[in-house]
Amino acid sequence: MHIVAIDQGTTSSRAIVFDDTGVIVAVGQREHEQIFPRAGWVEHDPMEIWEDVDAVIDEALAAAGIDVADVAAIGITNQRETAIVWDRSTGEPICNAIVWQDTRTQPLVDELAAAGGIRRFAEVTGLPLATYFSATKIAWILDNVEGARDRAERGELLFGTPDTWLLWNLTGGPDGGVHATDVTNASRTLLMDLRTLDWDDALLEAFGVPRSILPSIRSSSEVYGQARRTALAGTPIAAILGDQQAATFGQVAFDRGESKNTYGTGNFLIVNTGDEIVESENGLITTVAYRLGDEPPRYALEGSIAVTGSLVQWLRDNLGLFAEAADVEELALSVEDNGGVYIVPAFSGLFAPYWRPDARGAILGLTRFANKGHIARAALEAVAFQTREVLDAVGADTGVTLEELRVDGGMVANDTLMQCQADVLGVPVVRPAIIETTALGAAYAAGLAVGVWADLDTLRGMWKEDARWAPSTDEVERARLLARWRKAVTRTFDWVDAD
Repeated sequence: MHIVAIDQGTTSSRAIVFDDTGVIVAVGQREHEQIFPRAGWVEHDPMEIWEDVDAVIDEALAAAGIDVADVAAIGITNQRETAIVWDRSTGEPICNAIVWQDTRTQPLVDELAAAGGIRRFAEVTGLPLATYFSATKIAWILDNVEGARDRAERGELLFGTPDTWLLWNLTGGPDGGVHATDVTNASRTLLMDLRTLDWDDALLEAFGVPRSILPSIRSSSEVYGQARRTALAGTPIAAILGDQQAATFGQVAFDRGESKNTYGTGNFLIVNTGDEIVESENGLITTVAYRLGDEPPRYALEGSIAVTGSLVQWLRDNLGLFAEAADVEELALSVEDNGGVYIVPAFSGLFAPYWRPDARGAILGLTRFANKGHIARAALEAVAFQTREVLDAVGADTGVTLEELRVDGGMVANDTLMQCQADVLGVPVVRPAIIETTALGAAYAAGLAVGVWADLDTLRGMWKEDARWAPSTDEVERARLLARWRKAVTRTFDWVDAD
């Protein structure tokens, strides 16, 4: 039997077919438009995403040479925090999706933080007040789309992150679609209590979000319903995990102290803390790692970095330094080192561990000697430096020192970046045989729910190492590079003025 994982990401939607050994059989993929109406605003067209998912399912099944009878279950994984509001009777979105990178709601964040700081709700939610999360995006839509708040109060509108949007459409849309999410996605809204795993009335009131528009919260691995639309009609939808939690699951980091780092549009490090809710004192997020059926939830600390892979896209699309994203490696290898150049990609402010919305991106250390090779190398190093700072925060919060870092995501195909990461961390970096661990995690969770795999030990036995990079830089040089990086970061602070 096979499992189909729907991986709805920030830049594209994919359907990946896995066999019952966890091996990729076929992939369908389509990119969707990135919409930038003004500075700091990032949007997606929800209908384009839904249509793309329908299309990539067809593509993946055709490439695999299978049909719906060969598929045991569907798992969904998705870009988190991105907010979609739609009409429950027609299925039409009332506006574009507001993407997790969007910063338009900073005035509301500032207003709420004035009454208790950015950690005002952290004890309940595990999250700092930030534009990153869904709650302020929902409030903005209700207050800025004509008639939206009144319609929401009358029960005419529904909210969901992309997982909920896809689940609702797959299971019938206006004709009985299931309106639900899982605990991992709900934990990223700033509206869920980490302990009760339910929407919190005090938070709903603070953000002005009516409970009626919110999906029900369920576990990460259970049968949500049957697909009634697309070529997979009749197949159970048996898992939902936010993309970073799905990658953690795909890396079989099921137990306390186990971790992974995903290199995608941004970077996201997750460290499993078991059944303990660990409140960070060093700029990390406390989140739900996963929940299987009726079992107790597992929690995690997460370090969220907004811009890593998208920095390479920016060098390609905005500066025209190369034609394909993969070309950044060759350009970076054209020079011996960074030539004193550092890039701090604070395009939407800085996320973990700083949480500085006032920061903006900068290229520093430029001289006449610097060339595009140095800029390309500085971009790769920026990814590695940001990851090091998050790992330092994990160590400070937990006392755990990582002996190695498991990595995944599109950027880990870049061997130069992986060696740079090992050098900056001072510990080995390990790449698994299947780097598409986000989709794999969704497939694993779905397969567990329908009995394709018996238990977590079965999944642990399926993980295989592909490559390993050992540090090649001495501690003195590592410390020098880190000190210069941290100096560069401070230069980006306080760039955005009140006006």
